[in-house]
Amino acid sequence: MSHDHDDFAVEPIRGLPELLPKGEEILWQGQPNWWELAKDALNVRWVAAYFVGFAIWRAVVAGETQPFWEAVRTGSPFLILGAVACGILCIIALIQAKATVYTITNRRVAMRIGAALTMTLNLPYTWIGTASLALRKNGTGTIALNLLGETRLSYLNTWPHVRPWRMKRTEPALRCIPDAAKVASLLSDAAETRVAEPVITRAAPASAMAAE
Repeated sequence: MSHDHDDFAVEPIRGLPELLPKGEEILWQGQPNWWELAKDALNVRWVAAYFVGFAIWRAVVAGETQPFWEAVRTGSPFLILGAVACGILCIIALIQAKATVYTITNRRVAMRIGAALTMTLNLPYTWIGTASLALRKNGTGTIALNLLGETRLSYLNTWPHVRPWRMKRTEPALRCIPDAAKVASLLSDAAETRVAEPVITRAAPASAMAAE
């Protein structure tokens, strides 16, 4: 008997909790690059640098009273600890990236996020004031969304899919995505088109207006 289970098998559309309403279409879907997420959100390079620096410092201190190779062995456990810590961070980044699906439609941005506790954020373009792009040389980047009005999101519940250190007014973000400039352009065009659409309301019948 197979024990395989897909946590997202109930999704009618990948990354979305329900079928799209009439007139809505998906323009783009993507996920974070796990290695960029590990570097950008989990600071894996800084963690590695910390343990390497600590190992060197410990070896230098030990070298004052011990032979060279003995001093190196004294510092080496910190390199092992650093490798383990960085490995854990990379696994976390990989799991987070695999569990995430960002979706851009002609009406909204949807973000299925969370590895342990999965949730989907639905952000209509009318909720979004501005979007900012942080682009890296390799083409990956982060698109942060500044929400209008009283819309509030929890920084802790949405991390790492947020703009770093914007805790008072959390900005949800499409984090570390490939081809970020292209995606930002697509998002801008879709939002501009959606917001510019006229709102059509049903007018009262002429007879009712005359009676008034």
